[in-house]
Amino acid sequence: MNETIDTILSHRSIRKFKDEKLTKEQIHTIVQSAQQASTSSFVMAYTIIGITDESKKQALMEVSGQPYVKNNGHLFVFCGDLHRANVLGERAKNADHASITETIESTEQFIVTVIDTALAAQNAVLAAESMGLGACFLGSLRNDINKVNDLLNLPKHVVPLFGLAVGYPDQQPEIKPRPAIETIYHENNYLEDEKQAQFIGEFDKKLKDYYNKRSTNTRIDTWTEQMIRKYSNPQRLDVTPFLHSKQLNKR
Repeated sequence: MNETIDTILSHRSIRKFKDEKLTKEQIHTIVQSAQQASTSSFVMAYTIIGITDESKKQALMEVSGQPYVKNNGHLFVFCGDLHRANVLGERAKNADHASITETIESTEQFIVTVIDTALAAQNAVLAAESMGLGACFLGSLRNDINKVNDLLNLPKHVVPLFGLAVGYPDQQPEIKPRPAIETIYHENNYLEDEKQAQFIGEFDKKLKDYYNKRSTNTRIDTWTEQMIRKYSNPQRLDVTPFLHSKQLNKR
């Protein structure tokens, strides 16, 4: 074990922050750490928008429905961004801009921008946690992706993927358990469903015990029940037409 691994294995989402803003130096350190993440072909297909306008934070909180979107040390919005690459193609004298645009609007390049953005965001979280801060990812900003897009004035080929609330923790929740490594890590072939079912069953018991005994928000629940609820209730079905309206993931 070392300090880096200890930080990784100690991760928990923080949803209650002290009323203390991050300094400009802290924000820049977090963003610079994000920039050092691996990136496909050096595209760096993301933009990070820091939200300091309180009216915009309020509007984003209303989209999310979560108070910690507003009450935090700093709010970042991570956007998949292929706009920069497209502009380079527009301005290059000898480039085939039509071919560049066609490539940018492909599913492959949408996958690239999502992966690049996620890698950068994970680096940002690790940096924040190493500084004694806490963080929480905010996929809930996609509850109204069109409104978020308009609030941030995003151009074509840029999409808001998720937010990240960072700040000084005002809670210390227990670390949520994870399933046995065999559930996630398979050797040479995908693990048969029956073998996975055994590991998932064991994890359900472990998670049920965790929910029953944790210090706040106790409940009786399992991972299986959570997944059934989640996928029985289709949500955010406007994301696909939104992506197409932004000229992404078209082919």
